[in-house]
Amino acid sequence: MRTLVLLDAPSNLGLRPPAPGAVPGVYKLAGALREQGLLARLGAREGGVVVPPRYDRGDWKEGDGVFHAGPLAAYTVALADRIEDHLRSGEFPVVLGGDCSIQLGASLAMRRLGRYGIAAIDGSADFRHPGNEAVNGPVGAAGGEELALATGRGQADLADLEGLGPYVRDEDVRLFGLRDGDPDLPELRAAGIFAATVGAIRDRGAGPVARTALTGLQPPATAGFWVHLDADVLDPSVMPAVDSPDPGGLIPDELAELLGVLISSPRCVGLNVTIYDPDLDPDGRAGALLADLVAGAFG
Repeated sequence: MRTLVLLDAPSNLGLRPPAPGAVPGVYKLAGALREQGLLARLGAREGGVVVPPRYDRGDWKEGDGVFHAGPLAAYTVALADRIEDHLRSGEFPVVLGGDCSIQLGASLAMRRLGRYGIAAIDGSADFRHPGNEAVNGPVGAAGGEELALATGRGQADLADLEGLGPYVRDEDVRLFGLRDGDPDLPELRAAGIFAATVGAIRDRGAGPVARTALTGLQPPATAGFWVHLDADVLDPSVMPAVDSPDPGGLIPDELAELLGVLISSPRCVGLNVTIYDPDLDPDGRAGALLADLVAGAFG
């Protein structure tokens, strides 16, 4: 039986300000899900918090690369240290973000230990990098670039920490829940990165898609895989409290089935949850749904 450890990583360093002078509210995600009783519902051990640096973009401007790059690099290493300790102890970290850049902490931790994969459940690929700026716009916000950085695309001070980049190989990435017609799909497929869109999941069923995708994420190819869950994979009719509420997302039953298959795999070593913003959820319904889905995935 797995020992779950609930760890907070309330970083918002990878998102643009929602308005001038404001900071993204995703740093409140961990507290909001804990208020839903998640620690007790998971039967998890308390893992504490990895405190992020202050959100301050200073005089950053477009063309300067990724903002907060220095603080993000330091935070990634600190988070990786904590996650690595739990993995070495045979524990299963459940990491509450935060924006999607916290995935880099998990990726770096696993890379220190060997070869691991990533199963990313996300409404977008978060694959912006200097080579595709014509399609995705200029780099800047790491929360929209973490998969590119984890696979070695982007500036070295984030993509090659400790000389270990890429942290995850292209062939060890599995993407679920991209919107149909996502502009990154041609590049992802050319790179050999598995990507199942909402339409594909709906046509074939979430469970079968997930089980098929797990082929190859087992010894001796990899030592296991990490699940990255971005709340914006859900349709905004049920999850409006995200920074990019694009229509055409998964419904809760589809996500529940997908998560259940992935999390129940003995090869799954950890999970992080990102992007839900309590500031955009005044009645708390979206947060309650997200907590139910996370708790339900562990049965």
